Amino acid sequence: MSPEPAEHSSIAAFRAEHHRLGGTGRIVTLPDSVHTAALAAEALGCPVGAIANSLLFEADTGPVLILTSGGLRVDTGFAAAAIGVAHLRRATPEFVREHTGQVIGGVSPLAHPAPVPTYIDPVLREYDVVWAAAGHPAAVYSTSYDELVRMTGAVETPVRP
Repeated sequence: MSPEPAEHSSIAAFRAEHHRLGGTGRIVTLPDSVHTAALAAEALGCPVGAIANSLLFEADTGPVLILTSGGLRVDTGFAAAAIGVAHLRRATPEFVREHTGQVIGGVSPLAHPAPVPTYIDPVLREYDVVWAAAGHPAAVYSTSYDELVRMTGAVETPVRP
């Protein structure tokens, strides 16, 4: 019998932070990467809106993390005004890795090298169970809106008119 493969370091870091913060949800490693909300929803058998996309943006003040429903887009002009920054630009893969320690498609709301200002779209309140990335494109975890806010310190902010 061969031993279980070692858990990817970004999932292990996420797992430790999730535990430290008192997370109650399940961490699931899927057999394939789920780089998009639609793929994650299909793999989990849930609505695409119940997937919490963790989107890192570059603002004039530094990195900004926005958590929004997988079925929706962030209006960057509207969101920038709502959070009080001059602009929001999609972050490059290098910027994402530098500020989250994770790769695009697997960015979790937790376990970053340093705190990142985080905002959450209130539309996610519509779902009793929300799924978010767990630090790797093939890993997700279940949570609730309230637990996500508590664990991330996210400020509730609409991200589209």
